[in-house]
Amino acid sequence: MSRSSSRTDGQDIIWGGSADPCALCKVISLGSINLENNKALTVEVSKLLDEFGVPANRIYVNFFDLERQNVGYNGATFAG
Repeated sequence: MSRSSSRTDGQDIIWGGSADPCALCKVISLGSINLENNKALTVEVSKLLDEFGVPANRIYVNFFDLERQNVGYNGATFAG
């Protein structure tokens, strides 16, 4: 079975010299990035990943707020 070059499953992440479970998360939003939302989502992501044995102190969540004209969908951008 051939493996797609875009797949990354089976890859190792070394965090602080340890291969114990950890996670890198990326959240992309159109206008909803703010302290309150980011805190709440980080709590929920941490709860979810805890079910898979990833402790909260081994999770990074990065937030990116994109402008509507910089996101394309269905043949247009969200700005029109």
